[in-house]
Amino acid sequence: MTRTPDLSNTVWRKSSYSEGGANDCVEVAEGHSGIVPVRDSKVPAGQVLLFAASSWSAFVHGVKETA
Repeated sequence: MTRTPDLSNTVWRKSSYSEGGANDCVEVAEGHSGIVPVRDSKVPAGQVLLFAASSWSAFVHGVKETA
């Protein structure tokens, strides 16, 4: 059985690549074992996507290689 983590006390952080924009990026949360919650900073009460930590790490690595 898969359980949805309790995100009510989650501390979110914006991408360092947001370039100081008001709300133009994604936010991620750390501290959840094995997963990385991600949300749209423009809609903080909206849908949260959950990625496997290994998948998120591979994504970030790929972005850094192309930046």
